[in-house]
Amino acid sequence: QVQLVESGGGLVQAGGSLRLSCAASGSSFSVMGWYRQAPGKQRELVASITKSGTTNYADSVKGRFTISRDSAKNTVYLQMNSLKPEDTAVYYCNAQRITIASTQAYWGQGTQVTVSS
Repeated sequence: QVQLVESGGGLVQAGGSLRLSCAASGSSFSVMGWYRQAPGKQRELVASITKSGTTNYADSVKGRFTISRDSAKNTVYLQMNSLKPEDTAVYYCNAQRITIASTQAYWGQGTQVTVSS
């Protein structure tokens, strides 16, 4: 059974930084990433990284957030700098195993990030 354990959320002032971590159990994943969901809004992709290191970012976080991955530890990180109040959301770790036949997606329980103005 796959489990994703997140850590690193919290309360920070605007302009501050936080680092999220997500450790996944089980064998390796094709893609790992972070999504977020603010109150009253849909869940959205923040950043993702493939096993080969290709990254993808939402336009709203480009230049401020950095995603990285330790494949040996099945762990993905999200370094968040220059945080803004609009970054406030619950952040969810996501891991996917992608084959020709199917895509299996797994989610963490979520960690709250609150940015005060």
